[in-house]
Amino acid sequence: MSQHKILTIDNLSLQEFDTDTDLIPLLTPEDEEEMNNEELPDSLPILPLRNMVLFPGVVIPITAGRDKSIKLINDAYAAGKIIGVVAQKNEDVEDPTKKDVHNIGTVARILRVLKMPDGNVTVILQGKKRFLIESVVSETPYITASIKEVEEKRPGKKDSEFLAIIDSVRELAIQIIKESPNIPSEATFAIKNIESQSFLINFVTSNMSLSVEEKQKLLSINSLKERALETLRYMNTELQKLELKNDIQSKVRFDLDQQQREYFLHQQMKTIQEELGGVSQEEEMDEMSLKAKTKKWDEKTQKHFEKELAKMRRMNPQAPDFGIQRNYLDLFLELPWNEYSKDNFDLKRAQKILDRDHFGLEDVKKRMIEHLAVLKLRNDMKSPIICLTGPPGVGKTSIGKSVAEALGREYVRISLGGLRDEAEIRGHRKTYIGAMPGRIIQSLKKAGTSNPVFVLDEIDKLSNSSQGDPSSALLEVLDPEQNNSFYDNFLEMGYDLSKVMFIATSNNMSEIQPALRDRMEIIKMSGYTIEEKVEIARQHLLPRQLKEHGMTSKDLVVGTKQLEKIVEGYTRESGVRGLEAKIAQVIRNAAKSIAMEEEYNKKVTNEDIVRILGVPRLERDKYESNDVAGVVTGLAWTSVGGDILFIESLISPGKGGMTITGNLGTVMKESATIALEYIKANAEFLGLNPDMLSKYNIHLHVPEGATPKDGPSAGIAMLTSLVSVLTQKKVKKGLAMTGEITLRGKVLPVGGLKEKILAAKRANIKEIILCHENKSDIDEIKPKYIEGLTFHYVKEMSEVLKIAITNQKVKNAKVL
Repeated sequence: MSQHKILTIDNLSLQEFDTDTDLIPLLTPEDEEEMNNEELPDSLPILPLRNMVLFPGVVIPITAGRDKSIKLINDAYAAGKIIGVVAQKNEDVEDPTKKDVHNIGTVARILRVLKMPDGNVTVILQGKKRFLIESVVSETPYITASIKEVEEKRPGKKDSEFLAIIDSVRELAIQIIKESPNIPSEATFAIKNIESQSFLINFVTSNMSLSVEEKQKLLSINSLKERALETLRYMNTELQKLELKNDIQSKVRFDLDQQQREYFLHQQMKTIQEELGGVSQEEEMDEMSLKAKTKKWDEKTQKHFEKELAKMRRMNPQAPDFGIQRNYLDLFLELPWNEYSKDNFDLKRAQKILDRDHFGLEDVKKRMIEHLAVLKLRNDMKSPIICLTGPPGVGKTSIGKSVAEALGREYVRISLGGLRDEAEIRGHRKTYIGAMPGRIIQSLKKAGTSNPVFVLDEIDKLSNSSQGDPSSALLEVLDPEQNNSFYDNFLEMGYDLSKVMFIATSNNMSEIQPALRDRMEIIKMSGYTIEEKVEIARQHLLPRQLKEHGMTSKDLVVGTKQLEKIVEGYTRESGVRGLEAKIAQVIRNAAKSIAMEEEYNKKVTNEDIVRILGVPRLERDKYESNDVAGVVTGLAWTSVGGDILFIESLISPGKGGMTITGNLGTVMKESATIALEYIKANAEFLGLNPDMLSKYNIHLHVPEGATPKDGPSAGIAMLTSLVSVLTQKKVKKGLAMTGEITLRGKVLPVGGLKEKILAAKRANIKEIILCHENKSDIDEIKPKYIEGLTFHYVKEMSEVLKIAITNQKVKNAKVL
């Protein structure tokens, strides 16, 4: 025999098989007679099928995944390759018994077994004869049953009515093939060439889109004529549905009215969903409608939802817009419209929670308690928009969690760092494939209430791009006068954000758009002192890290002195993030020793710190001596806190030129130029020979040249450095200064004073020169931060020089 093609319409695609498998391409009357003469065994292993029915003569592939089924197939394939196949009554039953399967099935021959990579087995079966299960012989390791052949009642060869039915079946099958775009045209050839009447009926029935119950009903009919007539009825219905579907797609009206068309369409969708084991689209939309009745919507929102649901009912489920519309309605139902959590107005409890979670931060805690107090007196107060600004690691983000717990509200957070697409805030329009709501609306859906504590992290890191300006999109979110109807492009409805408590965080307020900054209440958070860091480590960081590493204070003790050593020698930061990382490193070392059952010091020593963390890489900023002319200590503010910087000046014979180095920005270079011009204009007052300035070149340098520096606050330090080098006089010992200068010699105020003062204390500075207008800023700083410091408040540069420049010449002073 040559190679044959086995053709089915639905169950098996056109495939070629070798002659070795002895497959029957299309059953002939002779093949059928030979098959009917085969004797059936008294008992057979029974293979239950979940969602299909096998008919005599028909070839189908099945995939077996149950252990019992795989064993049955392997055993049968190794023996006579003959099994009994029956359909399950309920496809959800995992381990069916006799009561779970139909009692009439089909004897099948295993043609091929293919093992899949996922462990399942694909089997190609050919139906032989119908049988009846008389009794179950055994249910282990699989069902084995005693069977009896079911005889088929055949009409006479000259039964004209039956012959007419067969012709009609053949003609309708060909019509269905033509109307169905998914069935290959070769199927028409197969239908025309089927000679066996019973095989034609079985072949067509097997490939029709009928339910398992309907196919089982046809299989159970003993009279071939009656079965053919019932098949013909199903085929007429199937053809009518196909013609209706094709007419709708080609927009040609059919004779059926609109109600019937919708009925058939809904029935078709329902059948497809049931075959796939899911909920029909109609049922899903009905569930949406029921759920909508439980929502607290106003009339406008309710009407909008009903309109969108009606639009979804009219959509083709296969269209891309259908998925977007379903997501849209799901979002509509899941959003917490007018759902608010009840605020807890126990102010003492709130204060305890804030004190428990955060050391210091008194201004922030005070503001939160004040807000709680006002809410307690007036429930309809609009939530404030608070912006916490300060160096990294000082607790800006984490305080939002504590505030949420204190208020009894849900907590949500989004990071705005690097955000450059306006749609991330406002959402995408529904017209786009893959459209989604903005992150504001998504976060409210996640929170489940419309009044959470909402942290907008790193608001100063927003970026502009060709896709819009996210910071401008936030203007509506953070404006109490507008955010009661925030418009999201995807939602296409206003949403009330007025009860949301927004807390923004930033490192640098100057990077925030002015209009956005104007809408927020700014609370500045400064860095911590060494003492505060040690206390935070002792109360919070150490216990938390011990818990995260599966240890307790009994397993490891880190004393105050050791914590102070870690702070001073291994971290240079305003916050405590790096400190926590170093503490975790110490704890991991002990955890390793415990896991490996090694000896270790339960009480950590300074030597242990050096052994684990290495030699201290960061020495505290220290004041340098005043033995060298032209060296002045300035104070600087950075995004990670305060720092001291040294201004160095040097003179050499030349023509009065000036060189500025140290990676300085434009403002600092201008400050140096102003300082030099001031000296030239006031040379006699300063005791300098004006002609000397044209005979020497001046080089002004700010160390750590790899670090960019800019800002006006080094102006008085630069001028003092130049006067010191030109007079070869010492600068007062233990002195630092910060302030801007003008060409007239005025001293102007600067910012970041708390951070600068902390840096001065770390460097053992004793005296600080400031503009007199900064005195009010110093008065607001807690006494513990300025303890041991003396402040000199000045208005003119002449006052600065009078305090800073001594009458003592430096050693080996140059004669100018």
